[in-house]
Amino acid sequence: MFETRRHNSGWRVFFNLAETTFVASARKVRATHRNAIVALLMTILQAAMFVGGFYLIFAVMGMREAAIRGDYFLYLLSGIYVYMGHIKALGAVAGAEGPTSPMMQHAPMNTVVAIVSSALSALYTQTLALLVLLFALHTLVQPIEIHDWGFSLMLYLLGWFSGCAIGTIFLAFKPWAPDLVKILQQAYTRINMIASGKMFVANMMPSIIISMLDWNPLFHIIDQMRGAMFVNYFPHHSNWQYPLAMSVGFLMIGLIAEFYTRQRASASWDAGR
Repeated sequence: MFETRRHNSGWRVFFNLAETTFVASARKVRATHRNAIVALLMTILQAAMFVGGFYLIFAVMGMREAAIRGDYFLYLLSGIYVYMGHIKALGAVAGAEGPTSPMMQHAPMNTVVAIVSSALSALYTQTLALLVLLFALHTLVQPIEIHDWGFSLMLYLLGWFSGCAIGTIFLAFKPWAPDLVKILQQAYTRINMIASGKMFVANMMPSIIISMLDWNPLFHIIDQMRGAMFVNYFPHHSNWQYPLAMSVGFLMIGLIAEFYTRQRASASWDAGR
């Protein structure tokens, strides 16, 4: 009888969604540990160990001579960290709450918010770890000089965006065949250890190898990243427009498939799992 009518304008809906996304993103960041600071430190440590491990591998195998002339740590980061950001974003989006998750019982929550919050939480943790690594290298090793900061940032975000786009496809098909999707996701991650080109310089590859790898958007992003970071490297076998177009296409396919799955989702799918 007595109730207050609230006019839901477009701005009110936008801010409600933004608030829900922020809360869900914070929850995702703290999901790996009860203490948020410890969770961030674990992410930073993981990134440092990953880069350090590849540094030792390159040094032992004598692959350091094949790197671009310039800061060797930046050469490693230009490949390894773009790959990490891509894979982490893919895993975060693919692991987001689906339509049958108990979180969807809360009124402001929906699958779009779950996808966006998962993507933003991955971007936040990976970017913070990257800034800490760059600061440590700049202060403890030697000053860092990046040729084009703006273009490098754009390519870093493109690598994250492409991972999110592919992750939506895995998320959409996961309720139908969870075991198969898990295998395909692991296979994609393993294949990109080589197919991303993060361990090689594209301009130094034989043409037959390039023809086997240029289908991969991540290969183009990493090669373009090295052109943006080093003044003496000019990518001849890649461009940034291709991964952008492919990422938008993957995102549209993933969202359409996710909408189809959401309309047919049943709580019984999660029974026994």
